[in-house]
Amino acid sequence: MSGSLITLLITFLLGLLQMIKIGYYPGCALHGSSNDYEKSVRACCKKLGVSLEELNDWICCGASGAHMINKKLGTALPARNLGIAERDGIDELLAPCPLCSMELIKANTKVIESESFRKEISEIVELPVTGKCNVLNLIQVFQKIGMDKILENATKKLDGMKPACYYGCLLTRPPKTLKFDDPEQPSSMETLLAALGAEPIDWNYKTECCGAGLTLADGKTVETLVGKILKNAKDHGANCMVTACPMCAVNLDMKQADTERRLGEKLGLPVYFLSDLVGLAMGLSKKELAINKHFVKA
Repeated sequence: MSGSLITLLITFLLGLLQMIKIGYYPGCALHGSSNDYEKSVRACCKKLGVSLEELNDWICCGASGAHMINKKLGTALPARNLGIAERDGIDELLAPCPLCSMELIKANTKVIESESFRKEISEIVELPVTGKCNVLNLIQVFQKIGMDKILENATKKLDGMKPACYYGCLLTRPPKTLKFDDPEQPSSMETLLAALGAEPIDWNYKTECCGAGLTLADGKTVETLVGKILKNAKDHGANCMVTACPMCAVNLDMKQADTERRLGEKLGLPVYFLSDLVGLAMGLSKKELAINKHFVKA
């Protein structure tokens, strides 16, 4: 074997050793209506040397309404996924959807707090669930990778971008369970994007509800809520929106045209996922990040 081939092989093996391996729970949205988010997350993580290992045979976490039918079922569904992660030796699990991550964390908390419940739920899901798998949202994964690594991979500044960082209801709530950022005035997205050259705005609606799953059931309510969010962002100088929630992105992006008609005002705010802007700063294309699939053109 030639010296150059040996060098390439050593470089490849060193790269594998340096990769961060994290479990991955896509949930229903990222394999469906929010596939653009999945492509963005995967492209961004790959660029940063993060290997996402999707749970084998994962199931829906039941977030949309299982708890309304049966509270125990509402815990058993996410607990089953946690059991799969533990079975496969996954210590950290990325759930990019805040609703999914919240349900997984709530289930984890319940099994940790009660030994009797832990035994019962493990029997129901037919897997040991001990609560040792740490569930992460996308922002926490970027924090785990570290600002130094992200800046090392950044090839361009996000000059001219004035994003309104929108956390929505679920990234920071319920605060006693999630224990992530300030529940009323979070700043983790702003910190990351400012380091990449953007100018995040200060505004009032960063944790207000967009209507979430009411998109199909009550479109008018969603348009009203989205209108307040987008108008407040624009009035404070934003030229784009940034979120880390697939449901929020659907409402802010897909419903924006209907909202503009309701308001009688052009808003024209492109809606990005946080991974989109991190990816753009690292030189990834709009196609690689699936930004070209969004409704409001960047």
